[in-house]
Amino acid sequence: MLRTRVISAAVLLVIVTIPAYLGGWPFLALIAAAAGLASWEYCKLLRLGGYQPSLALTIALSLLFVAQAQWPEIIPLGLLLTIMVIGSLLLTLWRKTPQPITDWALSLAGALYLGWLLGHALSLRAAPQGLLWLALAALAVWTDDVSAYFAGRAFGRHPWWPRHSPKKTWEGYLAGAAATLLVTALLSVYVLGAGWLEGLALGLLLGLLTPLGDLAESMLKRQMHAKDSSALIPGHGGVLDRIDTLLVAIPIVFYWATFLSP
Repeated sequence: MLRTRVISAAVLLVIVTIPAYLGGWPFLALIAAAAGLASWEYCKLLRLGGYQPSLALTIALSLLFVAQAQWPEIIPLGLLLTIMVIGSLLLTLWRKTPQPITDWALSLAGALYLGWLLGHALSLRAAPQGLLWLALAALAVWTDDVSAYFAGRAFGRHPWWPRHSPKKTWEGYLAGAAATLLVTALLSVYVLGAGWLEGLALGLLLGLLTPLGDLAESMLKRQMHAKDSSALIPGHGGVLDRIDTLLVAIPIVFYWATFLSP
C-alpha cells in the first residue's frame, strides 16, 4: 500500500509541478481539470446519501469560478455571483427531483467549495513571487500530511476528532502543526525574505487550520458512508482526497501574501 502511495505521489508531483512552474494556460488547465474532477466526485458522494445535485451545474459553476480567478478584470465577481445564483435557481425549476431546492443549494455549495477556493491557486500564481508562495503552500500541506501520518501511527494514543475521523489523533495533529510551523517559517525567511515573526505566524496558522480541510472532507465522506471520494488515484483515493487541505491552505497563503506580506 505504501509503495503504491509513493509511486502515485511521484507521478502526481510531475503532473502538478510542470504546469505550476509554467503558469499561464498549462496551470489554468490543471486547476480547471482538478475543479471538474473534484466536482464530479462531490456529486457522486452526495448521491450515495440520496441527494441529487446537478453534476452539469456543479461543474459549470465551479469552472466559472476558475475562469473568474484567471480573468478577474473581464469577469467581475459581483456580476458573476449574481448571474450564477439567479441563473442556477431558475434552471432548477425544470429539474424533476423530489427535493429540487436542496439539490440546487448543494450544487451551489459544491461550486463555492471547489471552484471558488481552487481559483485562489490561479490568483496566488499570478501574484508577485507567486510561484514561491504557491510552493510554500504546497510544501506546508505536504509537511503536515506526512508528519501527522507518521507521528500518528508511531505515537498516536488520544483521538483528536472521532466524530468525523476516528483514526486521527492529537499526537499526529500537533506533530503535523509543529513541523508545518518550522518548514513554513524557514521558507518564509530564507526563500521569500520575510521576517521570523511573520514566518512563524503564517506557519502556526497553516499548521493549525489546514488539517481541518481534511477533516471537513472526512465529515462529508462519513455522512455518505464512503471511504474515499473516488478511486482515480491509486493509493490516494480521489482528487478531492488530495486537494482537501489545499482548499484551505492556498486561500490562507494568498490573502497573507496579498494583505500582510511586505
